[in-house]
Amino acid sequence: MYSLPQEIEVWYIIPAVRKELAKLLTGKYELSYEKAGMILGISKAAVSQYLSNKRANKIKLNSDTKKEIGLSAKVIVKNPKLAVSEIQRILKFMKDNKCSCNVCKKYNKEVLGYCNCEPSY
Repeated sequence: MYSLPQEIEVWYIIPAVRKELAKLLTGKYELSYEKAGMILGISKAAVSQYLSNKRANKIKLNSDTKKEIGLSAKVIVKNPKLAVSEIQRILKFMKDNKCSCNVCKKYNKEVLGYCNCEPSY
């Protein structure tokens, strides 16, 4: 039995992206937890849980992905309405660079025989 790659994205990848964005928005850009949460579509309690490593701590994002998230944070601070499209851009970047496949390799090995992705080793 396997999970669809989209399920892995929802359970592991999107939370990891939100966590990194929350760190940047509250740290570098000094937004309140409430404001960061509103921008990211989550509660201020969820922001707090991300920042205290109680949530989204199962995967590590690589440095290239973190750079992309940093670029997105800069865009989002200037125009919060672009948050959804920036998160989608990051997810596409991760798929294009096989980062998503590496998460499947760790948590969803069974699906690798059925999809077109090949994780980097």
